[in-house]
Amino acid sequence: MENFAFDKKNYILLAIGMVIVIVGFILMSGSGSEEGVFNPDIFSVRRIRVAPLVSLAGFIFMMVAIMHKPGKKTEKKDE
Repeated sequence: MENFAFDKKNYILLAIGMVIVIVGFILMSGSGSEEGVFNPDIFSVRRIRVAPLVSLAGFIFMMVAIMHKPGKKTEKKDE
């Protein structure tokens, strides 16, 4: 069997991290100000503080997933 850098657990953790990052970007989205009309929702706590922290947590989670060392598997030798 070939030795890969990542195992199934690494890929699952990477997928979870990617979902967290996507959720953070979705939280940042919203309508902007239009010409002549100011929209104070641009500076909401959700868009300025919560969403970037969620995205940062997702990126950190992905780094941990990349650095997670795969477990040792015992290989059976055909004799």
